Amino acid sequence: MSIQLSKQNKDLIEKQDNELNLATMNERNRIAREIHDNVGHLLSSAILQAGALKTINRDVKLNDNLQDLHETLVKAMNSIRNSVHELYDESLDLEAKVAELIKNFTFCEIDFSYNISGNPDKKLKYAFISILKEALTNIINHSDATKAIVAFNEHPALYQLIIRDNGNVKSFNTNDGIGISNMIDRVRTLNGNINIKTSNGFEIFISIPKEV
Repeated sequence: MSIQLSKQNKDLIEKQDNELNLATMNERNRIAREIHDNVGHLLSSAILQAGALKTINRDVKLNDNLQDLHETLVKAMNSIRNSVHELYDESLDLEAKVAELIKNFTFCEIDFSYNISGNPDKKLKYAFISILKEALTNIINHSDATKAIVAFNEHPALYQLIIRDNGNVKSFNTNDGIGISNMIDRVRTLNGNINIKTSNGFEIFISIPKEV
């Protein structure tokens, strides 16, 4: 009985953590949109107005002040853009994005599992998404698979991505192709390891340390 209650409590805590994480990401997205749509629009208008004032100004004494004003507004706009991009990057839902890619993949059935509880670094998120896109493209172009497996796993010190299909690979060399090279480069940039096999369909095994 106590074991069952302990498991129920653990499941409840995990559910609450996931709901809190989702709410946080949604709020970041909302704030990013508000900043982009409202503050960004006002700054754009101010930059245009400052530029117009510089053009029509005939008072030499005001030239430096108008130039400083214009440069300050441009810096503010760049700062806003960077902040918005960072908010979007942090709020990118890796699981949802991967699920969307798999849903739109109709070449063969995919058995998808996602066992990552935390919020990985944005560089890792983008790397995993790009690698998955390339792997799915390779399945379409070079395999006759009827089923594939995509698994995201989290371990104490690293993240794993496993992509495997049951097809026969048609005339494919892992040393050729920009796509495979890009996969390898992305993984190595994050100090990870990648192993690609084509003996029994495609198999890509990637591990990336959490501290990148």
